[in-house]
Amino acid sequence: MLHFDEIVFGPIFSRRLGSSLGVNILPSVGKLCNFDCVYCECGWNKDGAVEGRRFPDLQEVEQALTSKISKAAAEGVPVDSITFSGNGEPTMHPDFAQIIDVTLKLRDEYFPDAKVSVLSNATLLGREDVAQALMRVDNPILKIDASSQELVEKINKPVGTYKLADVIDNMKKFEGNFILQTMFLRSEDFDTVASGALEAWRDIVRMLRPRQVMVYTIDRETPDKSLGKYTVEEMTAMVQPLMDEGFDIQVRG
Repeated sequence: MLHFDEIVFGPIFSRRLGSSLGVNILPSVGKLCNFDCVYCECGWNKDGAVEGRRFPDLQEVEQALTSKISKAAAEGVPVDSITFSGNGEPTMHPDFAQIIDVTLKLRDEYFPDAKVSVLSNATLLGREDVAQALMRVDNPILKIDASSQELVEKINKPVGTYKLADVIDNMKKFEGNFILQTMFLRSEDFDTVASGALEAWRDIVRMLRPRQVMVYTIDRETPDKSLGKYTVEEMTAMVQPLMDEGFDIQVRG
């Protein structure tokens, strides 16, 4: 399974974001997330519950960012995006908002054309500091994989309380200025687009009107080995009605 040992790594090529400098503000050992997605490239939460894991503090993150970004600038290495992802859900870091402030300052100094992107499962949008920090970045990439609470429980397996309706309401506060990310997949137990689920997902897109939608499928090893992927052609057909309505949709296999 994929694991990030460094706070800042890369740049690496992202199929969605170009030359991307990765930032992991989760513990460098194990995994920490309030989802336990069946497709997570970092594996199951139980396997990531390593003794001694801790968040890097604000000073550590600032030092790592300064070192990597200044070196890339000095060596002429292109950086299109500074991307927060890593070993779990980045907004769980207690200093997430302050880390975003530091990142934006360094971006403006060294790579003013680069975009700051955060991949988030959107579970903590109810916290004002998290929501405001995500509104300050260029690309808040917010996840909705399932169009019903039942499907969420099967695919994302939330840890603690999660209500899809509340997440949708919190996304409305962005007034469309965010990127919606959705994984299309299937297994013996579920299909993200079966039995009316696809049209319900389209209706969520219509309600939120994100500036862009990223639709993708399995690309790496998954902890649940029963999962099946969709082809680009199949996914394109699924989102074609929304594209016909003018939505900007990226489809990635």
